Amino acid sequence: MKLKFTLLYFSLGVFLVLGCSENPDVETLNDDTEIEDSTEQNEEETNTETSNGVSLSILSLGDSYTIGQSVCETCRFPEQLKEGLKKRVESASSIKLKVIAKTGWTTSSLISAINTENPPNDYDLVTLLIGVNNEFQNRPFSIYETEFPELVKTAINKAKSNKNKVIVISIPDYAYTPFGKGNITISRRLDSYNEFAKNYCEDNNISYVYITDITREGLDKPELVASDGLHPSELAYTKFVDRILPVALSKL
Repeated sequence: MKLKFTLLYFSLGVFLVLGCSENPDVETLNDDTEIEDSTEQNEEETNTETSNGVSLSILSLGDSYTIGQSVCETCRFPEQLKEGLKKRVESASSIKLKVIAKTGWTTSSLISAINTENPPNDYDLVTLLIGVNNEFQNRPFSIYETEFPELVKTAINKAKSNKNKVIVISIPDYAYTPFGKGNITISRRLDSYNEFAKNYCEDNNISYVYITDITREGLDKPELVASDGLHPSELAYTKFVDRILPVALSKL
């Protein structure tokens, strides 16, 4: 009897040892494998956190005032707007920004660029600031009267066909810079552009943010003008965003 129990214990021990050595869950891993598994776990956790939040997207359409001529990339107003939204929209796990803008672009240029890039129609917010180069290049005002409404309609289309997701921003006044030298004629022409845009937005229930008065302090407050003596500085763009951000928040 004693011999039988001894054999039984021996057989059971062999079974347990073999069983454990074939179990991948307790298999010895090398250092590289441990790091790889750890990375995969972190990625899974990150993806879970992202899926619990909302990913938002912004499309900014315009010209030098949107691209941020003569200031750093993070200094331009679309980037400052994005950062402001990140701090205040708690449900947003990420905010992506797409900028379609270039120094010197008129309304015609912007229309052509949008048609070429063909961005998707799923943006949560779209900003539009355009027209200064129509004035600067002495284009007929009738072009702006035709193409500005077309661009607003395009902005609405890119904003999931929801006009409540669109913000139109007034044209800065470069007359109040060392380059403009206080030329009142420039200011009067830009007033015509801004008045047309404002009236169109009001008639169509589209958000319009007026920032022109900020730039009209440029000669008295040089810190509002970039180093090129023509475009807004980072500080000026910050003041733009102070007005744009509350409107954007109400839309998100």
